[in-house]
Amino acid sequence: MRIALSSYRSKPHSGGQGIYVRNLSRELVALGHEVTVFSGQPYPELDEGVRLEKVPSLDLYNDENPFRRPARSEFRDALDVAEFAGMLSGTFPEPRTFGRRLRRLLTPRVREFDVLHDNQTLAPGILAVERAGLPVVTTIHHPISADRRLEIADARTPWRKYTKWRWYSFVPMQARVARASSRIITVSDGSRDDIVREFGVDPQRLHVVPVGVAVEVFTPRPEQKVAGRLTTITSANVPLKGLDVLLDAVAQLPAEAWSELVVVGTANGAARRRLARHGIEEKVRFVSGISDEELAELIASAEVHVVPSLYEGFSLPAVEAMACGTPLVATRVGALPQLIEGTAEDNAPAGILVEPNDAAGLADGIRSLLESPDTRTAFGHAGRSRAESTYSWRAVARATVRVYEQEIARADR
Repeated sequence: MRIALSSYRSKPHSGGQGIYVRNLSRELVALGHEVTVFSGQPYPELDEGVRLEKVPSLDLYNDENPFRRPARSEFRDALDVAEFAGMLSGTFPEPRTFGRRLRRLLTPRVREFDVLHDNQTLAPGILAVERAGLPVVTTIHHPISADRRLEIADARTPWRKYTKWRWYSFVPMQARVARASSRIITVSDGSRDDIVREFGVDPQRLHVVPVGVAVEVFTPRPEQKVAGRLTTITSANVPLKGLDVLLDAVAQLPAEAWSELVVVGTANGAARRRLARHGIEEKVRFVSGISDEELAELIASAEVHVVPSLYEGFSLPAVEAMACGTPLVATRVGALPQLIEGTAEDNAPAGILVEPNDAAGLADGIRSLLESPDTRTAFGHAGRSRAESTYSWRAVARATVRVYEQEIARADR
């Protein structure tokens, strides 16, 4: 099968999109398919056998220079001008402009591919590619309306609420495109229910295929455990990820109960001020830009991995911790109960669930695991077993191909 896999941005080591694109494309190629990835900046890291076609934007949200002002010579056409104008007006234009660029690239080339698999761009340009004759499957990890609701609620002033509303003004576009999409992959039962409720999508069009984990990389390393070490991953310090709640929680732990918290992500000013207020700057460190191998070693070295999110459509970090045999303390939101408690057929828990936005409850959960080596071991074994049986990328790729085949057959009728 000839597969076009598109992603409007594909950050390699955090945020989920680049991780999804890299691992899925690799396993699709291993199954004998041809895969071409179409991506805007940041471009993904891809494995041998996967082709990359760059779809350059103005890269206005570059990590090193966010909200940058391009030189006049960088503007190539009216679409670049529209993208820059969108940023200046406080919106997030990347999904829409990527869709238009992809339509321009793919519409003349629909005969080169059997299917387009779009990774949550949800822009009208994607539908235009389908109308040109290329079957389309869309992945929605979770409806971004959840992010929008939490960030607007967290904003302290009317002006901040307005700017958040402006930023997330692309969400109604995504809902319209989702309703018009023929076939959608989502990553958990919880996300499926949220997409139906938030976006009004026909549930018959939705197929649940979980995100995978590289179980050969994310693997237990019991000899490398560091006493009292906690880890967490936050691709962006936004309310949705609950980092502020976690910092409040560890500040409530007895000093001797934990040695350090390692946060995979970057600290903004609010996080730094919170650390200073609690007096725990020396026990919390931030790391970023690390490889998958380094991330796996870090998570495997922790005694407890914490997922303090206020919402999760899936949570790849939770599955990575499970694969590493590291027990979890996570919030009872979104897909996390299904991941951590398992199913009726596999109900061995991989961690403890606590209520969201409850620093005291989170602290109690962390403390109870740190104080019980036997419980940590039991949770770690259960998590590793479930990661191997359910969440390998090879299994995810096979299930994804079955969805492609269904959509291609429907389009051919």
